[in-house]
Amino acid sequence: MTRLPRVVIAAAASGQGKTTVAVGIMAALRRRGLAVAPAKVGPDYIDPGYHALATGRPGRNLDPWLTSPEQIAPLLLHGARTPYTADLSVIEGVMGLYDGQMGTDGFASTAHVATLTDSPVLLVIDISSAARTIAASVHGLASYDPSVRVAGVVLNKAGSARHAAEVRRAVEATGLPVLGVLPRDAGVSVPSRHLGLVPAAERDEAAAGLDRLAGQIAEHLDLDAVLDLARTAPDLADEPWTPPVVHRTTPPRVVAVAGGQAFTFRYAETDELLRAAGCEPVVFDPATDTSLPQGTSGLYLGGGFPEAHAPALARNTPLLAELRAAVASGMPTVAECAGLLYLAEALDDHPMVGALPAAAAMHPRLTLGYRTAVLPVDGMLGAAGTAVHAHEFHRTRTSPPTAGPGAWLVDGAPVGFALDPAGIGRPTVHASYLHVHWAGNPSLATSFADAVHAYQPVTTGVRPSDDHAPVAAHPATTADNVDPLDHHGDAELRGTGRTLVDLAVNVRVPVPPVWLSDRIAACTTRLAAYPDVSQARTAIARRHGVPGTMVLPTSGAAEAFTLIARAVPGRHPLVVHPQFTEPEAALRRVGRVPERHLLHGDTGFVLDPALIDPNADLVMLGNPTNPTSVLHPRASLESLLGPGRTVVVDEAFIDAVPGELDSLISAQMPGLLVLRSLTKTWGLAGLRAGYVVGDPDLIALLAQHQPPWSVSTPAAVVMSATATRSALEQADDLARRATSDRAYLVRGLQARGLRPVDGVAPFVLVEGPPGAREALRDNGFAVRRGDTFPGLNAAWIRIAVRDTTTSDAFLAALDDVLAHTAAPAPELAR
Repeated sequence: MTRLPRVVIAAAASGQGKTTVAVGIMAALRRRGLAVAPAKVGPDYIDPGYHALATGRPGRNLDPWLTSPEQIAPLLLHGARTPYTADLSVIEGVMGLYDGQMGTDGFASTAHVATLTDSPVLLVIDISSAARTIAASVHGLASYDPSVRVAGVVLNKAGSARHAAEVRRAVEATGLPVLGVLPRDAGVSVPSRHLGLVPAAERDEAAAGLDRLAGQIAEHLDLDAVLDLARTAPDLADEPWTPPVVHRTTPPRVVAVAGGQAFTFRYAETDELLRAAGCEPVVFDPATDTSLPQGTSGLYLGGGFPEAHAPALARNTPLLAELRAAVASGMPTVAECAGLLYLAEALDDHPMVGALPAAAAMHPRLTLGYRTAVLPVDGMLGAAGTAVHAHEFHRTRTSPPTAGPGAWLVDGAPVGFALDPAGIGRPTVHASYLHVHWAGNPSLATSFADAVHAYQPVTTGVRPSDDHAPVAAHPATTADNVDPLDHHGDAELRGTGRTLVDLAVNVRVPVPPVWLSDRIAACTTRLAAYPDVSQARTAIARRHGVPGTMVLPTSGAAEAFTLIARAVPGRHPLVVHPQFTEPEAALRRVGRVPERHLLHGDTGFVLDPALIDPNADLVMLGNPTNPTSVLHPRASLESLLGPGRTVVVDEAFIDAVPGELDSLISAQMPGLLVLRSLTKTWGLAGLRAGYVVGDPDLIALLAQHQPPWSVSTPAAVVMSATATRSALEQADDLARRATSDRAYLVRGLQARGLRPVDGVAPFVLVEGPPGAREALRDNGFAVRRGDTFPGLNAAWIRIAVRDTTTSDAFLAALDDVLAHTAAPAPELAR
């Protein structure tokens, strides 16, 4: 049996003053020289921060859901003897006395914990708006559950001495003693923020305020009576909790633990479990420390308020870079809530670490609640199927909310991020909004510590996950330090200091037609309202003869590729090259390194479906393909479909093919997604409008990952307007004109000894003499370089089709280039 005087500070509801009273009692008793062990009912991190400041000991949480009912008394005793034996424990409750997990009759409530620890309860009651009625409320709380022993009352926010006396007489008539009365103007409240109170670590005046609070409590409460009440608690038969020890033959490895004002939330037992498992937690401040602790082999980024300190975090660029490199090297990394935001690309437009393919921002709605979560795959926290109880509490959202298999499965759906940035074959990044109490799940700490001890940084680049997924080396950056996968035609027009004729960008008209511009302008009167894409979805569905469940409007094809990379499962993604680089870039940004299937010039860059890796379960290609302009037969692409495989076809340029021949859009599209872009035909690259048509289940999956309102009102208007019969007829006329203009350009190239690739799209791929692109630029024409497309070298250029007058001018410039080039006419690449 263990002797531990203890008292639970409870209230009728949140906002009644229990934190003020609990923290004040802790501080006042410490002033008397007593060692006070603090505890907090529930998952909250903020109150324990004030508890630690008041007592000089770690704040502890007692939550039967996050741990288990059987662990509550052992955890209380552990806190009472760590780091040294306490004289008593003061336990602050949560919400109202009987408020617990919804639908469970008060599980994990203050009353539940008081019963589990056999502790007397001291009620704090806000009396500012009532008098004798307070006695009825107190009587109801005290008699509602006979197993809960309400033993005293503190009256808070008394308006006057007369008011206090009236309430005291009424309450004491119920048989309960009043141990103190706090006046309304005591001036000891704690400031709040969007998730509750402001953490003590963020309040520079917290220590001085605590001293004032201790004085107020000592003046207005009978502390001796509080101690007498605590001493009525019976001895506990439980043994104190101890973290399981893992005996290792190697020295402890350093785990860098985020701290400082931005990262104030983590359960005290986390550090204790890591030490017992053979690690040494070392706290660093992401806002002020410019490097990680020496010898760091693991990262634990817990909760806090990074949104309140985002500018300072963003300014610490040396640490951001070091963290980004550490995560990329495969360093085991656990991030909970604030840590998730910190690892994102940006937080409220402030640049963060950039280790996750997501951006984060404040959101008007609070997300709050207990969760049951399951590990979806084997990882550094345990085996697939490992189940935990967790808590979620935030007012931010990430876009997208998840990637890959997800960090956890909640109600069967992935949440968070489980990434393998170093390509070692298992996730080394585990990031989500969920807070998990590792004392209730000690195997997580052991597994994480095992990963930390096994960590060897990967510095030789990304590796394939298995022998079935060969990976081409990631290309070097371009001369302007841009990843070739991120190089696009508009870059050819920058940095010249003069105006060039644009044959690099595939936008086919310089401005939208007047009727479309008018529709866009007219919608500006609705820009104060949030976008609604329902009419656009209906118009697109009608245009293609499919149900609305098969359509997802997007902010251009680029957003669609990003959604697919994040949402569509597949262990062996494959991209057919050369093609538009965004599909591979999007996959890489979420840590998925695709296999490359290269088509060759000696076969006219035509796809042979039989040569596609049969293990590929996510295949992405264009039709007609950018930059080759080749239109693959519909039957060839349909032959790629099969059980367990998703095929993604980029049809961004098929509306430039008269009649849209060989389009794969149909009423039945199992396992198939087709992307369309409206920016090229209608001169709208600056507006971003596109959509996906396909398998309804896959469309629903993409929609789950799409940020709210990503498609603007003008874009939605464009989608509806360009789906009309008259617009489609105009698009077909434009396609026929482009076909004629393309044939004219091709004949001109052939007449000069060049051999352009056979194709149908409004651009032409051709291999020219060395330096042709640069020489054409000197002659006033910008063309798209070819060597940033996987499978092509620097001799290849892509030429956008324009009217015959522009082509004549271009061909004249090409004559000048060829006249100054000694190289013979090139042949198709082999």
